[in-house]
Amino acid sequence: MAPYSSARDEFDAGDSAQKIMLDANENSFGGPIDANLARYPGSLRKQVLQRIATSKSLNPGQVFLGNGSDEAIDLLLRALVQPGRDNIIIMPPTYGMYAVQAQIQQADVRSAWQNPDFSPNSEAVLRVTDQQSKLLFLCSPNNPTGACLPESFVLEMLEKFPGIVVLDEAYQEFSGKGSWISRLNEFPNLVVLQTFSKAWGLAGIRLGMAFAHPFLIQILNNIRYPYNINTSTLTLALQALDNQDNVLTQKQLIIQERERMALALSSLKVVEQVYPSEANFLLIKVQDADGLYRHLLQNGLVVRNRNKEPLCQNCLRITIGRPEENDQLLNSIQSFPINR
Repeated sequence: MAPYSSARDEFDAGDSAQKIMLDANENSFGGPIDANLARYPGSLRKQVLQRIATSKSLNPGQVFLGNGSDEAIDLLLRALVQPGRDNIIIMPPTYGMYAVQAQIQQADVRSAWQNPDFSPNSEAVLRVTDQQSKLLFLCSPNNPTGACLPESFVLEMLEKFPGIVVLDEAYQEFSGKGSWISRLNEFPNLVVLQTFSKAWGLAGIRLGMAFAHPFLIQILNNIRYPYNINTSTLTLALQALDNQDNVLTQKQLIIQERERMALALSSLKVVEQVYPSEANFLLIKVQDADGLYRHLLQNGLVVRNRNKEPLCQNCLRITIGRPEENDQLLNSIQSFPINR
């Protein structure tokens, strides 16, 4: 498939400020706000791609920029999964958008349930896999459990799964594990997803990344929308890449708070279990998840109720906040009446 060729793709824009740009039917007078946004994104995208590729020891042809990681997930499904014929594999409980976007593509969604302790079950994955299985979605650390996948399991899937293995590393920076990006050249069937939304603290700019073999990245670029990443997002991403020390400092603070919260929550009577986490959240099992969720809402605290998720009965997922927010949460949970 030949990609759509946008106006800025047809030449090396370089410093467009030094050129008279009469190619893309923009409003040359600018908009109603005082911002340099009259032009479509040009060379900024290439600058961000190059900066990210360099930081990951990759070449730019191995990097895709998306409107959040969700865009990369969507494009992988549209590129590789034939509606009504092919299937994808997920490992519940996990991130819900894998199944939602697959259903939009009319793909069969097959579940390989995790074990009750949230460890992966390779036999379950291979049992539901056939020659029409095109994508296997793995999440490590997993959402909502916070658990990392063992290296041996990922290796087994890369060796035995007949399609593409998509490893979502949205929370990888909070774990003690290295990224699988370093092993892309070993496995042409591997796609790694990362994001600016979590450790980078930039959820509002909606910038996600996919890392893969150049052939697969080219396919994603062939079918993405023109100018899928806006100028404001690209500008802010470049600023963030210039301030990476800030990210490391905040990451360490979040990890420290995660450990403090895990210990404090485990001492509360209503909390039956705090699951080990290598992400920026904790999954806890409580006596009455629905009741505690409503109690927290009434006290101005919003957490995620995972009670209806498979294997997550009576579980809440709690994002690690600022120390004062975490203290407020602990006090509110402590005030919840047990056995009401």
